[in-house]
Amino acid sequence: MLRTITMGTRVSVQGTFECALPNGKITVRVGDMLYTGTPISSDT
Repeated sequence: MLRTITMGTRVSVQGTFECALPNGKITVRVGDMLYTGTPISSDT
């Protein structure tokens, strides 16, 4: 499942969902890289 996260105030990353963390952040995979950030709500 594709998910989008924000890292900081200006960087967004979209990738395959990897895991949810206890602090509310999630990790997504883009190729061989893993990125962790705040999920963007899909409530539009």
